[in-house]
Parts: sequence; structure tokens; C-alpha cells
Amino acid sequence: MTDIHSPVVDLLTSQSIAFEIIEIPLSEDRKPIRNLEDLLSAKGLDPSSVVRSVVFKADSGLYTLLAVAGAGRADWGVLRKHLGERKLRMAEYDEVSEATGYVVGAVPPIALPDTLRVLVDKSVRNYQNVVIGSGVLGYALALNSQDLLAMLAAADEGEFVKT
Repeated sequence: MTDIHSPVVDLLTSQSIAFEIIEIPLSEDRKPIRNLEDLLSAKGLDPSSVVRSVVFKADSGLYTLLAVAGAGRADWGVLRKHLGERKLRMAEYDEVSEATGYVVGAVPPIALPDTLRVLVDKSVRNYQNVVIGSGVLGYALALNSQDLLAMLAAADEGEFVKT
């Protein structure tokens, strides 16, 4: 088994939560492969069970991470209202690592700085097992969605996406 080290792996291990490390081959320009769905299917995982960690920045300067599974797109109006912000935008590439401590393509919804507000879309409940960023580019982690949701208990949960 591949062994990687990151705050995410350390957190899951310290909580005795079972997970599987999934290696995601990188292209020559160090970007994750585009056929992640095929890779996950070959491992018996549902490709739509990937929990994307989408980072937003409000005009107030605060960052928010939305954990969402499946193909839904963020509902900007719902997000702005929930956060009490008039303006909200996607965080830029360098802002993501500044806000989360992780590079784009490896951002998990857990093991994040306390300054980052986390929202969890109800779509995560649609899957028995989910795939999250590992904190290390080129690797993802598969785990039980209930374990992930238990770790996200302090986050606001709601319907934040349009399907």
C-alpha cells in the first residue's frame, strides 16, 4: 500500500477512521489525470462520490469551503444568504492554498485551518463511501461518508447546490 503523510491522513489515523489511499497519476505538467472517473470505477468506487472542496472568498475577506458531492453547482444566492455576504466569488488559485494550506487538486474538507468556515452540502449523504482530497497532490482518500460527516459535525450542513 502506498504511504503518504499529510494532516488529513494524520487526523483520520488519530481518530481510528478507516480509509483507502488512491493514487491518481499526474500528467507531465503535474496536474491530476482527467479520467478520474475511469480510475475510480476500476477501483469499484462511484465516480460521482468525489467530495469536491470548493473555496469561496467574500468581499469581507473571509474564505469559505463548500464540501459537495456529485455534479451539483454552487447556488450563489443561497451561499451569499447563508453566509450573510453581499458578494462572493471563487477563490483564485493562489488564494486556495493561502486559505486552506493545500494546493488545488488536493484540498480536503477536513484538517483545515480554524479560520476557514466549512459548509457541507447534503449531497455528501447520498453516498455510502466518498472520495476526498488527501492533502497531497496525486492522491485521494476513500472513506465512509458517515465517518466524514461525523468529522464535519461542526460545519453548517444544508442544500447549497443546484442539481
